[in-house]
Amino acid sequence: MAPLTRTRAGLDGIPGPMVIEHYRQRASLGLIVSEGVYPSHAGQGYTGQPGLVTAEQVDGWRSVASAVHEAGGLIVAQVMHAGRVSHDLVNGGHDIVAPSAIAIAGDTHTPEGKKPYPVPHALTEAELPGIVAEFVRASQNAIAAGLDGVEIHSANGYLLHEFLSPASNQRMDAHGGSPANRARFVIEVATAVAAAIGAGRVGIRISPAHNIQDVLETDAAETLATYTALVDGLAPLGLAYLSVLHQDPTGDLIQGLRARFGGPLLINTGFGTVTTRAEAMAILADDVADAVVVGRAVIANPDLVHRWRDDLPLNALDAQTLYGNTAAGYTDYPALATATAE
Repeated sequence: MAPLTRTRAGLDGIPGPMVIEHYRQRASLGLIVSEGVYPSHAGQGYTGQPGLVTAEQVDGWRSVASAVHEAGGLIVAQVMHAGRVSHDLVNGGHDIVAPSAIAIAGDTHTPEGKKPYPVPHALTEAELPGIVAEFVRASQNAIAAGLDGVEIHSANGYLLHEFLSPASNQRMDAHGGSPANRARFVIEVATAVAAAIGAGRVGIRISPAHNIQDVLETDAAETLATYTALVDGLAPLGLAYLSVLHQDPTGDLIQGLRARFGGPLLINTGFGTVTTRAEAMAILADDVADAVVVGRAVIANPDLVHRWRDDLPLNALDAQTLYGNTAAGYTDYPALATATAE
C-alpha cells in the first residue's frame, strides 16, 4: 500500500479510531506504508496530517500498529518533513525551511484559506544535524509505537527531495553545488536512522525527474549523476528496500539504480495513471521490481488483494473524498462480500 495523505488525524495530528480502522481494513496488502508523518512540528505540511512527535501521537500509532498486526499485516511509517511545502498557519507558526530561500510558485491551503507559499528559511550547515535528529527521533518513536519500521520520504518535492534538485537546492557548500553534494544530506539522514533503529527496518522512497512542487530535475545527465551518487551512498547501509515512483520503471535510469542498490526494489508507476492489475502482474512477471506499490486502487478497495487475486470487479474511486476529515471515502468503501450483498 502506497503512502497516501488523507488528512484525517485532526488538528492535533493524533491517529484516532477512524485512522485505525482505515489501516486495519487494508492489512491484507502485506506491507502498508503509512501516509507521510511529520517528524517535527515545523515539518508538518498539511492540516489533519498525523505526526510522530508527541506522546499522544505515538500512542495513536501504537493502536494503529496493533490493529494491523491483529489483522495479519505489516505497517511502516513514512517519515516526511514537508520542507517548503507548508505554511506557518499550518505548522503552528514555525519557520518554513528548505535547502535554499526559494519559494514554490502558487498558493497552498491553510486554515484561513489559500495563501501564497512563503519564502523558506535556508537551513544553515549548523542547523542540518538538528533536522537529522528529528528524523531519528520520529523513527525511534515509530518503533516504540510497535510499527514495523519506517520509510524515509525523499520524493514528491518535500524537504529531502528539495536537497536533491538543482532547482530547489542552490547552495554552494558541502550540501549543494554538485550531484554528490546534493545527495549528501539524504545519505546522512538515512545513515543516522539506520544506525538508530536498524537498517533492516528502514526503507527509502525517491521519485527521480518527478518534477513536482517546483522540485525540477529536467536534465537527464544531472539527474542520473545525482541519483547514482545517492544510491551509491545508500547501498552500503543494507536498507530494507528502495521504493521508486517513476513512470518508466523498465528504463535504464531505474534499472541502473536497482543494480547499484543491490536490495529489494519497490515500484510505483506514478501519479499519471492508476496502477492496474495487469500492469502490476507484468512488473513482477518481467522482474522489473520485487514488489508493486499501489495507491488509488487500495483507497477504493480495502480488499484489493482478494479482488486482484481472483480478477474480480473493483469499487470506483471517489476523487472528491480523497482529503477531508470524515469517514466518507476513507473507511466506508465496502469489501467485496458487502458490495455483492448489496
